[in-house]
Amino acid sequence: MCGIIGVTGDGNALGVIFEGLRRLEYRGYDSAGVALVDGASLWRRRAADGTHSVDDLIGSADEVPEASRTGIGHTRWATHGGPTTENAHPHVDCSGQLALVHNGIIENHAELRGPLEERGHVFASQTDTEVLVHLLEEELAGGVGLAEGLRRALAGVRGAFSVVVLSADQPDVIVAARRSVPLLAAVGDGTGFVASDISALLGRADRFFAIEDDQVAAVGPGTLEVTTLAGEPVEPTSVVVDPGWDVEAAQKAGYDDFMTKEIHEQPRAVADTLLDRWGPGKDLVIDELRVPPEDLRAVDKVVVVACGSSYHAGMVAKYAIERWARLPTEVEIASELRYRDPVLHERTLVVGVSQSGETLDTLEALREARRSGAPTVIVSNVVHATMAREADGVLYTRAGPEVSVASTKCHVAQIVALDLLALVLAQWRGTMGPAAVAAEFDGLRRLPSLVDEALGRAKDVDAVAEALAGARDYFFLGRNIGYPVALEGALKLKEISYLRAEGYPAGELKHGPLALVEPGVVVVAVLDPLQDKMRSNIAEASARGATVVVVAADGEDVTGLSDHVLRVPRVDDPILAPVVTVVPLQLLAYALARRLGNDVDRPRNLAKTVTVE
Repeated sequence: MCGIIGVTGDGNALGVIFEGLRRLEYRGYDSAGVALVDGASLWRRRAADGTHSVDDLIGSADEVPEASRTGIGHTRWATHGGPTTENAHPHVDCSGQLALVHNGIIENHAELRGPLEERGHVFASQTDTEVLVHLLEEELAGGVGLAEGLRRALAGVRGAFSVVVLSADQPDVIVAARRSVPLLAAVGDGTGFVASDISALLGRADRFFAIEDDQVAAVGPGTLEVTTLAGEPVEPTSVVVDPGWDVEAAQKAGYDDFMTKEIHEQPRAVADTLLDRWGPGKDLVIDELRVPPEDLRAVDKVVVVACGSSYHAGMVAKYAIERWARLPTEVEIASELRYRDPVLHERTLVVGVSQSGETLDTLEALREARRSGAPTVIVSNVVHATMAREADGVLYTRAGPEVSVASTKCHVAQIVALDLLALVLAQWRGTMGPAAVAAEFDGLRRLPSLVDEALGRAKDVDAVAEALAGARDYFFLGRNIGYPVALEGALKLKEISYLRAEGYPAGELKHGPLALVEPGVVVVAVLDPLQDKMRSNIAEASARGATVVVVAADGEDVTGLSDHVLRVPRVDDPILAPVVTVVPLQLLAYALARRLGNDVDRPRNLAKTVTVE
């Protein structure tokens, strides 16, 4: 969950790194650091000031080596060792000639560190990362080059990593390697780059390449050489950058913050996800399919694996898949799946959902599924992400860069993509006729305008947020398709406001949570197809003094039901409603967080892309 950038061959190397670090802050912001080649030595600066780390780093960059054309930078999300300057990357070896940055976890760092210390190496941090630079130091002492040294150093390492290193002795090259953690290389006219994701390199290069698992890349000015850990040359995997991923798309475009921008980009994200979905045979298609559709027609169960907001999108998908494709569907927390004994086989379709396509918990769950012989399909917002390359099928959400840690536009795009998958499965299985599929697809195509209409009611949400100022405890309730919406609303609120927020099936209220309902508690209820039952649950909370906020479609009679109402446009098919009903909950979380003075883009303790288990 750290951000990495490296550059060589650019006369403004430090400026490129600083701009890249700003774009990568969402991946981690406990600390930040940079190292440049300065003649025959290295120049290094680090800062550890939470969300201000990159700003502090830029402000402290005095006596910059003007001639430097090669450097690396890092933003850190702390795992091993606290968020201190000493633990900030880059780490250097005993000689000060090597600098290294790392994203991931070295699982056997403790057993590697002891022998290194016995051989005289001095450690300056509590991180797992620092063992790598000392291992590399020993290999280079034997006279090998930087790429070969890194291959040898990694031979005895267990864990997940993307790592980039530079040496004052080889000033025109940066060397990178990865295992399970994303890393890209790029080359331009006389320049070379590496980064954790494309957003750091937009506008800098014209050719992008994915570094695959257990590959080592040597990047020079305009050159790229890739080998396996065994030293065998391989052809790098070319990455095609979506036209929507440009520098402007990665900026705030006049909004106060990325979260507001991304909330208001939701109509476009949904519309773009629906583009070009009809195949030549007038059937719906997914982006990439590497197994015959007849193999997927044979599945008798679907398992959706995901984390966080993606998990809630998967819960919505369960209703669509079971109703339209008539397939029993389970939704699993990805981090739990592979640590039990799941029943997966060749007739189980496993669907992974991940904004980045790199979420390690979900990636490993998919790999477990593949080992069991199950076909896999993933929903991702990033083209050529690791999951997209490894899965049997891919549905891209086309939401564009999402910088804010709290997912909004990617979440609704995931729901739409999963609805598309449900319709594709229904086609393949013959559980819906062409007219029925077309009708549901038309309903999906109406969603962008409905989301836009919901966004136009932001002032109504602001008024409710003002009335709720001072409340500290929230319960979000929903039934049926409204339950995952309630969970997502609670997650958004706790992520960015740091208020206590819990989501429950409304029927469970009287089975325990009702004991916590008292005056001062806010209950947010999402009306849904079982609203008669829901109304009685709301009454239970209201009778005990709760302040009740109801999310209701236009035309619904909520007289006497609540203290506040958040109206949304009516959606004809309730299965599609979550894309619209989640919007006021996003806006409510945002409004409350801003009133508390919180950084909505970079909430404490969280990172955008979770690439450690």
